[in-house]
Amino acid sequence: MKKRQKLLTEEQWELNGNVFETRSRTGTEKKIPDNRSRQGATDSHGNRHSDAKGDAISTMNRNQQGILRRIRIGLFALGYNVSRQTPAAEVLGLIEKLRPMDCGKELIRIGKAGDGAYLIPNDLEGIEYCFSPGVNTVSDFENHLADLHIKSFLADYSVGAPPIARPEFIFDKKFLGASDRDPYFTLQSWKDKYLKDYPGDMILQMDIERFEYEVIFNTPDSLLDQFRIMVIEFHDLDKLFDPFSFTLMSSCFEKILKFFHVVHIHPNNCIAEVARRGAVEVPKIMEFTFYNKRRVSATREQTVFPHQLDEDNTALLPSVRLPACWYVST
Repeated sequence: MKKRQKLLTEEQWELNGNVFETRSRTGTEKKIPDNRSRQGATDSHGNRHSDAKGDAISTMNRNQQGILRRIRIGLFALGYNVSRQTPAAEVLGLIEKLRPMDCGKELIRIGKAGDGAYLIPNDLEGIEYCFSPGVNTVSDFENHLADLHIKSFLADYSVGAPPIARPEFIFDKKFLGASDRDPYFTLQSWKDKYLKDYPGDMILQMDIERFEYEVIFNTPDSLLDQFRIMVIEFHDLDKLFDPFSFTLMSSCFEKILKFFHVVHIHPNNCIAEVARRGAVEVPKIMEFTFYNKRRVSATREQTVFPHQLDEDNTALLPSVRLPACWYVST
């Protein structure tokens, strides 16, 4: 009988009056009693009294659960996933940790107008190298760095070469990822290929279409801390409202925040989507600039957005402003 019960679905268990276990929202286990335990209470003489109201409520709850389950199954078959959302307070708690700080260095714009240019702290003295995965058709950021005598290592398997040819560029036809299985390599392997024992500060500029999360997880702390400045475009940030995604994405940010302050955030208006839960608003794609805490002696909150040097990634779509919940407004 036990083997047969294990093959039944949760809904069948309920319909057959068996006991099954589920998990509450707090993660603790609770038992849903079978029909016999819902038939009523027993008095001191052993007589059982029916609880019609309790039976009706239990039946209604089961019916509602069954309807919701069928709706979820039906939507999933059509390509949609319906699940509980991350509480807005938890998302806001992460946002508060990511609010940009003024670290005492003015921000400068590296690159041309539009997409492919970023705001970074004016603290480039002594930096010789930049690692820049994700080339596509734009290398304005790296081209500007080359004018400042900073060499760039570029990587992108989807193109044959950078759109600009310069002796300061070294290109690998590879994707950056969490393993060294072709056509991928890790950030550690990439750095070891050219600068194995190099101890100096570097720049990381990364726009790799959702692979940024696994790369950060895979990168050793010692290498991560070697970057003085990091510019990373984070994708699918609206999924912070999905509990599973929130756990992974917040862990990724927490790892970065061990070594870096956020000094700038710029929403990418190429996809002008903003997820909203009350006062909590999250643009789908945003460019984050991180500044190593080793270079910072004091901080204060950034209170004015957009920055005067900010520009839209594209002029063909509406602007996306950084929502107020991402900074402390004056």
